[in-house]
Amino acid sequence: MQRHPLLDPPEYVDWRPDPERTAAFAARIESDPARRAIVAALDEAAKLALYAGLLRARLHDYALKRWVRRGVISKAWLGTGEEAATVGAVHALERGIDVVAPMIRNAAALHELGIPLEAMFAAYLGTEDAPAAGRDLHAGDLSAGVIQPVSPVGAMAPVIAGVALAFKQRREARVALTWIGDGATKTGAVHEGLNLAAVLSVPAVFILQNNQVALGTRLDQHQIDGFGDWPVMYGIAGLEADGNNVLDVYAATKLAADRARRGEGPSLVLVETFRMGGHATHDEAEARRTFPADLFVEWGRRDPVGCYEAYLIDSGIPADRLAAVEADVTAEVDAAAEGALAARAGRMPTPESARLEGITAAERQPGLAARGAS
Repeated sequence: MQRHPLLDPPEYVDWRPDPERTAAFAARIESDPARRAIVAALDEAAKLALYAGLLRARLHDYALKRWVRRGVISKAWLGTGEEAATVGAVHALERGIDVVAPMIRNAAALHELGIPLEAMFAAYLGTEDAPAAGRDLHAGDLSAGVIQPVSPVGAMAPVIAGVALAFKQRREARVALTWIGDGATKTGAVHEGLNLAAVLSVPAVFILQNNQVALGTRLDQHQIDGFGDWPVMYGIAGLEADGNNVLDVYAATKLAADRARRGEGPSLVLVETFRMGGHATHDEAEARRTFPADLFVEWGRRDPVGCYEAYLIDSGIPADRLAAVEADVTAEVDAAAEGALAARAGRMPTPESARLEGITAAERQPGLAARGAS
């Protein structure tokens, strides 16, 4: 993909495929027969859809970063370097059937499940065109299978456990999924959600997205031994995935979701990745002080977009085919950002719109009536 010195992390600007990393990317899938079979079943259209999803996530972040630089918004929470952990997971679910609860760094879940990019940009602008009609930066739409999250990290773990319990009680072959950051594992809500899901054996998938840092605190300062024993600790199935390998995340999530759909209970998918920026755009310098430079260099070699692009070319998909996908996605993202910005002046919410008295639940969260209480 095209690189942008003013927008990309420095390690991505002159990115070139690393033969060692490219080989490791493919070997990760080949080493597990179950995952190899899942990936082998993907046709070219599905593989390119994953590529488009990664590009869409990266370019969405580019657009927000441009807005910050221009003073349109004060800051943005980006997922640069972590795109595969979200894109791979949602593509493994049944669209229109399953439900997810993303946190803000999992924004890619929204556009990959059908929420328009323009609506996502409108959420940052606080206009009436946003999914929450300008009341909240966080976005969701139950008609697309996306539960609008709340700010406290970890809070969606018990929510997803409850949603999955509803699926089980209704005997519906549906799966509920959420992401848990490494920092969020320190919250009581995560413990309660995982424990409830395990005890009641509900069809839930929890992706523990370890990006090595919580706010400005390094992982090694508060979690010495990693998370490998967590599935055993809660008595649920555990899988591990390379969080920068979109195919590995896809395959691991599909194994977990299929297991849940068969009535075999929840899974905890341990996903290792790395945050290539700050907690938000305002503290990128702090992020660079938090870790040694060589750690950024090493994870920079593992750019999830570049590594997947190299894999696709090695597997026989022409580079010009990928360039055409990039051109389409770039036009899509640019049009959405421009459209949201152009509409901002006339679409700010009025004070009256904050009145909840007499407003139905369906009006407060679009899509609720279409999906029922799930």
